[in-house]
Amino acid sequence: MNKVFPLGCSFTADFIVVRVFCPRSPKVTIELFRRFEDSKGKLIPMIKEIDGCWEVRLEPAFLGWFYGFRIDSPPDTVGFQSSDFAVLDPYAHFVSVTNDHLQHPKGRLLPDEPYDWEGDTWIPIADPRDLILYETHVKDATMHPSAKSQYPGTYQGFVESGIRGGLEHVLTMGFNAIEFLPLHMYAYKEPPENDWNPLARNHWGYMTTSFFAPEPRFMHGVSTDEPVRHSDPATHRAVKDMVKAIHKKGIAVILDVVYNHVSNYDLNPLKYLDKAYYFRLTVDGFYRTDSGCGNDVKTENPRVREMIIDSLVYWAETFHIDGFRFDLGHLIDKETLIAIKERLTAINPNVVLMAEPWGGGYNPTMFSEIGWSTWNDQIRNGVKGSEPVSHPGYIFGKWHPESSRLSLENYFRGTLLSGPNGRYHLPEHSVNYLESHDGYTLGDFIRKTVNPSITDGNPSREDVVKLNDHELHVARLAALYLFVSQGVTLIHAGQEWARTKVFDHNSYEKDDITNYLVYTDADRNEELVDYYKGLIRLRSESEMFRRSKPENIQFQRYDDSLHLTATFDGTETADKRTYLVSLNANPTQYQIIHLPPGYWDVLVSGPHAGNRSIAKIGGIVNLPPISGIVLRK
Repeated sequence: MNKVFPLGCSFTADFIVVRVFCPRSPKVTIELFRRFEDSKGKLIPMIKEIDGCWEVRLEPAFLGWFYGFRIDSPPDTVGFQSSDFAVLDPYAHFVSVTNDHLQHPKGRLLPDEPYDWEGDTWIPIADPRDLILYETHVKDATMHPSAKSQYPGTYQGFVESGIRGGLEHVLTMGFNAIEFLPLHMYAYKEPPENDWNPLARNHWGYMTTSFFAPEPRFMHGVSTDEPVRHSDPATHRAVKDMVKAIHKKGIAVILDVVYNHVSNYDLNPLKYLDKAYYFRLTVDGFYRTDSGCGNDVKTENPRVREMIIDSLVYWAETFHIDGFRFDLGHLIDKETLIAIKERLTAINPNVVLMAEPWGGGYNPTMFSEIGWSTWNDQIRNGVKGSEPVSHPGYIFGKWHPESSRLSLENYFRGTLLSGPNGRYHLPEHSVNYLESHDGYTLGDFIRKTVNPSITDGNPSREDVVKLNDHELHVARLAALYLFVSQGVTLIHAGQEWARTKVFDHNSYEKDDITNYLVYTDADRNEELVDYYKGLIRLRSESEMFRRSKPENIQFQRYDDSLHLTATFDGTETADKRTYLVSLNANPTQYQIIHLPPGYWDVLVSGPHAGNRSIAKIGGIVNLPPISGIVLRK
């Protein structure tokens, strides 16, 4: 009986096997190109199998050649999209593209190279609540001159030692996990004649071209203006080198992945293999776009589900990725989500899985039911608000329409279903955040709410970088609330210095200083940076702020609903000590706190934060407006 090879390319001593799933086409031909630039290649018919796959066995002489598929349209062309170009193998590990919006992608017949991991494996994340995540973009982390990198904007630059940006900054701050914006090869350019994106760029990477090939645009020596980009063995080595270097510092690597849609304007292969099989379509045969991105992948179809899982397994095993964050995860069907968790936990029991719980709907509770974590926009909206000026939240002394004092208390405990506005069965399913790549930065949100006369893009960047005293107090209050709340903690790059994008709330198309991390801005707001460092130490060293039982967090009653005071009973944790946290979001009124009997160490007060005592107090505390304290018995 002949061996059934997996989809994509397989290599033996005697031949190369290429398989592709294309169930409705009456004829599929592989086209082989000696050089990527060749417009015509050698055509070899493929053989159709009963499972809808096509296979061809090639001589070893074709090793290193480029390839694609010529696909004939079926008699019934409804839901089928034809192409005049060779179609990319969606399982290709090595992919080359042209520097235009179509990209004309081709795969390359090469096996994965051996790699010396030097004993590296996944970071053992026994409890996701221990994670303090830093969401960042590979290029943005070291591209600005202030990062001091010799290899700015690259995989190599991110792990360069002795610089200010990239991994060095992550280590200085104390984060234990990095969440990278997408590294899958993606469509960087959009049609130049479009009227929706004048810059015609997709800088962040949320338009996937290939689920198996890493993006070469972040390679040292590769320019954005290169006529051709090759995701080749050198690209694979660079990603592996980066992950290995990060792991050596004990830091986990989480990858943002996009399976709910694909690139919208290039020659993405799924559109031409069988549009109706790979995508959800309207009754008229048009792409569904609940994603808002032009096309929605039909994840519920068996071969689509298989491809997604195969891709995830490949990145987990080949690149040692510790976990994944799923863009618009609600567009991935529940059965596929369950299958993803089963498959990946069988490989790495500590794999981190989290998602955006929206996209054609919103249901974080469903994710919690199947053991997934999701980004928690309840805490984001309740604490910060959803829109500056019109819908600010608690830190501004206001109430977001969805929130109340009781829900703010529940967010402390993990936004549990048992409490007001709760969403989760377990605290570890709540990924608590106040800023991400989407929307205003937290710093700009604060600036805009405190100063309602500000308009987007005005005033100048230099005018707004440094926070005034009012803005700084609000920024500290927001950070303190985030770091003492139960769940997984996530901040976006630059949040620690109130990064400004000059009020650009959707900078996905900008490959410039709007998105680049400017580390000299951290000097302008050094007091806030030090405060974040202290809170990271506090959370890392005090188990109470990560693993408290909900019933061990007890709130005191005060007349002012903007005043939250809670005791954290640590007798059931390794810490064994009791903490008191008090937040006063009232912008004008002091709050008097009657402390429980005994003396208390002051850990957080005013500009100071950490896990070491700066004073001992007892009796009464008079808490200033827009401020917070943390005490330890």
